[in-house]
Amino acid sequence: QVQLVESGGRLVQAGDSLTLSCAASGPGRTFSGYAMGWFRQAPGKERKFVAAISASGGSRYYGDSLKGRFTISRDNVKNTMFLQMNSLKPEDAAVYYCAANVGSYSGSAAARDYDYWGPGTQVTVSS
Repeated sequence: QVQLVESGGRLVQAGDSLTLSCAASGPGRTFSGYAMGWFRQAPGKERKFVAAISASGGSRYYGDSLKGRFTISRDNVKNTMFLQMNSLKPEDAAVYYCAANVGSYSGSAAARDYDYWGPGTQVTVSS
């Protein structure tokens, strides 16, 4: 069992930067032993892949058009994953979810591959 809690979402202006955090906890699982990912969902739209990171942090993957503005990272000592978002646009507004893929070291862009999800944190971008 893995519990995930996101934080850092808030109202920002277009062009601003924001960093989201995802804290993992729970017995029986070592944070450094599984891949993690970020997804987002805007109102009325499907959940979309944002970024994923391998268990070691050595491999990172990004959704279409996000690489260069978003950076995913993790701290395996603090059991925390991060998403640094720069040059935010109104279309980046969504609920952002972190997820754990405990069956994989490498990570995935497919939501169905993730076993545990956080409740989400709202990011709002004003134009």
